[in-house]
Amino acid sequence: MNRMKSWVASRPVTFGLAFLVGAAGYGAARAGMSANNPPASLKLADANEGPSPNSYAPVVKAVLPSVVNISSSKVVRTSAELPDEMTPLFRQFFGGDGDDGGSSASPEPQEQREQSLGSGVIVSPEGYLLTNNHVVDGATDVRVTLSDKREFQARVVGTDPKTDIAVLKIEAGNLSPITIGDSSKAQVGDTVLAIGDPFGVGETVTKGIVSATGRGNLGIEDYEDFIQTDAPINPGNSGGALINARGELIGINTAIISHGSGGNQGIGFAVPSNLARTVLEEILKNGKVTRAYLGVYPQDVTPEIAKAFGETDPRGVLVGDVSPNSPAQAAGLRRGDIILEVNGKAMVNSNQLRMNISMMQPGSEAQLKVVRDGSVRDFKIELRELPNESAENNNQRGDQPQASAGVEVANLTPEIARQLNLPENTTGVVVERLSPSSPLADSGLQRGDVVQEVNHQPVKNASDFRNAMEKDAAHPLLLVNRGGRTLFIAG
Repeated sequence: MNRMKSWVASRPVTFGLAFLVGAAGYGAARAGMSANNPPASLKLADANEGPSPNSYAPVVKAVLPSVVNISSSKVVRTSAELPDEMTPLFRQFFGGDGDDGGSSASPEPQEQREQSLGSGVIVSPEGYLLTNNHVVDGATDVRVTLSDKREFQARVVGTDPKTDIAVLKIEAGNLSPITIGDSSKAQVGDTVLAIGDPFGVGETVTKGIVSATGRGNLGIEDYEDFIQTDAPINPGNSGGALINARGELIGINTAIISHGSGGNQGIGFAVPSNLARTVLEEILKNGKVTRAYLGVYPQDVTPEIAKAFGETDPRGVLVGDVSPNSPAQAAGLRRGDIILEVNGKAMVNSNQLRMNISMMQPGSEAQLKVVRDGSVRDFKIELRELPNESAENNNQRGDQPQASAGVEVANLTPEIARQLNLPENTTGVVVERLSPSSPLADSGLQRGDVVQEVNHQPVKNASDFRNAMEKDAAHPLLLVNRGGRTLFIAG
C-alpha cells in the first residue's frame, strides 16, 4: 500500500495523461469494433518445428535431472540478551531483582534451528552427490529434492573444507548422473551454463562464458584453482553445476564477489571438476582427503624480485622459507631457491605450485628444476602427508629507531620477539612505521615485520639496516620474518 501511495504521489500528471490516452484509445477501439474490417492474416510458426539452432534447450533438458536442491538445518545456540532499552522493563521476568541493588541474572542461551538452501549435482547412479561444504557444514539434517520432486534424506559421506567440497549419499533409484568433463580443457571464452536453485525459487539456468581459469590467492578457500565465470550465480546456486556447451560438468559453483550487494555482479567462481572429482575419490577411498606437502613457503616472482636475484625474466616460484623437518629441507632446498618446474611442468605462480603438490599422493616423488645462484639444479623429493594446516601455513618499540627509504625500524629485543611470537634468539630489526609512499609498502612490507637481511646481508640492529639500505636504497631486497615464517620483499 505504501508503495502505491508513493507512486501515485510522485507521478500525478503522468497518471492523468495515461488515463486520458487510455480513454481515447478505448473510444477508438469501440469505433473499430463496429467497422467492417477484413480479418488479419497472421504468419504463425510451424508447431512441429524444434528449438532454434542456437538453443541450449536440448543440453539443459538432459542435465536438469542431475541437479538437485539441498535443504540443510542445524541447531545453533544464540544469546537471549534483551536490548538495553528493554532490560529495565522486563528484568523481573528474567531473574532480576529490580532496583534493590541486587545483581541481575543473565538469561539462558537459547537454541534455534538454522536453515540453509543450496544445490548439488548427482555424479553416480549409486546416489553420490557433490556440493559445497558450506551448504552442509555442521548440519544435523540434510534433505535432497530431485527435479522430479522426490525427496530423500541425505547422508554426509565426507567433506573437505580446504576446497569447500562435500560428498553426499542418497538411497534412491532411477537417478540421472551428470557426465563429468575435463576441466583442464576449459578455455577463456568458452560458453558455460550455471544450473542451481538461486534464492530457493526453483531450478534456474543462466548463461555466460569462462572469464578466467586458475584463479587463486583470493582468500576464499585454502586451496584455490577456480574457474571464473560471468554466468549469473546467486545465493542458493552454491553446489550447483557449471557445465560446458556439451552438457559436461566442468565446475561446482562455489562463490561470488558481490561488493556487499548479496547478489550476482558477474564475477563467480567454481571449483574445477577435476579437483572436485579428486576430492570425491579420496573421500570414498580413505574417508578423508590426504594431501602431499613440500614444506616451503612459496612466493610469486615479481620483476623486482627477479632483478634482485639476477634473473632477466620473472619466472618460477621463489622459496621464501623452508619448514624444519620437511621434505624440502631433507632434500636440500634453501631459502632463495627459485622453483622452475615440478615433474616437467613449468611453475607460473605460488598458487599453482601449492595446487600441484597438494594433488599428489604422499610418498610420491616430485622432480624439481631449481635455480640457485644463477645455475639450474635438479632435485628429487619424496613428498610426505601434510600433517596439519600449520605445517604449511605456518607495534612495538625498540631502542634508537632509524628511518630509511620510508621505513622506520627499531632493534629487536627479546621482549618484542615474544610479543611477535618469535624465538627470543631471533635477530633483525622490527618495522615500527612505514610511509605509505615507500616503495616497500607497495611491495608488501608491513608494520611488525622483522627484517633479517638486506640484499643478502644479515641485519642485527638498526644501524646495520641503515648502512645496508644506503648502499642500494633504490632496489633493496629484504628478507622478512613475519610470524615465524620468512619471505622476500623487493623494493
